[in-house]
Amino acid sequence: MLAAERRNHILEKIQEEKKVVVVELSRQFEVSEETIRRDLDRLEEEGHIIKGYGGAVLNEAGVMELPHNVRRRVNTAAKQKIGELVCREIEENDHIFLDASTTSVFISKAIKQKEHLTVITNSIENLLELSLVTGWDIISTGGQLKAGTMSLYGWKTAETLGAYHADKVFLSCKGLNMERGITDGNDETAGIKQAMIASAEKVYLAADSSKFGNTAFSQICDFGRIDAVITEREPDAAWKDFFSVNGIELICP
Repeated sequence: MLAAERRNHILEKIQEEKKVVVVELSRQFEVSEETIRRDLDRLEEEGHIIKGYGGAVLNEAGVMELPHNVRRRVNTAAKQKIGELVCREIEENDHIFLDASTTSVFISKAIKQKEHLTVITNSIENLLELSLVTGWDIISTGGQLKAGTMSLYGWKTAETLGAYHADKVFLSCKGLNMERGITDGNDETAGIKQAMIASAEKVYLAADSSKFGNTAFSQICDFGRIDAVITEREPDAAWKDFFSVNGIELICP
């Protein structure tokens, strides 16, 4: 196994379990503990983890974007359920924005049963997922391809979004916090999602339960801009009360 591939597997594990232990990783990948420590050094330099005695923990406040192929394999069952719930919210002939999150890829898979939609997205993977669907209008935002993300960003992307008006936008985030609002990993991704929000009639936040209570680096918006939250399971009473008080529709199984 190549070192880069091993580090990606370590990232997947730490995303799911929030921490890793050097001894366990050494046994799992059949390499020396020193090799694992070098892997962790690299991941810490990239901002993904925080090393500690005998292992490392996830850097929840990290501004570095995880590789797309890592993010897409985290919480897949939850994202699949969210895709199914989103499908129920979409009507034939809707015009929708889809962001470049891995959650939106599961949304793209789920909505292909619809007869006709107009989809505007900055996600290369969404474009590929929907490329064989007939009778739809699929619009790419254009912009600069961001390495490792399968997505388009930059001033051209924001300009294109501003030229359209969508019935609905479905976007995800790195964290939602009652005090700090909706946040993402960096200003660039947050800015594109802000542009989608500004050009949409109804704003849906599609976030799995692991995002609740988290705060990432850049604010996308406060809860006043969110009309509905879609998640894969019912949140606790505090969150349900919070959504109710703020007039936000909660959509869950």
